[in-house]
Amino acid sequence: MMFFFFSVDCVAAVCVIFHETVVLKVAMSCEGCAGAVKRVLGKLDGVESYDIDLKEQKVVVQGNVQPDIVLQTVSKTGKKTTFWES
Repeated sequence: MMFFFFSVDCVAAVCVIFHETVVLKVAMSCEGCAGAVKRVLGKLDGVESYDIDLKEQKVVVQGNVQPDIVLQTVSKTGKKTTFWES
């Protein structure tokens, strides 16, 4: 008869959730530009909602996101993107 003993080291998974409101200034001149921003934000994990104000060139993103990742993602549209200065 054989007995096997296993030792299991459990490591607790640490999940960091960032509930953020990220406000960006994005150089958008038309609905096509706003559409490009909508497409990339729609694919970004953690985005719960977003609002695009074409006239103000302002994008507000809410969700479990990191501000720098949101900035990088929107920048991939080719539009000049910076954090909104209050």
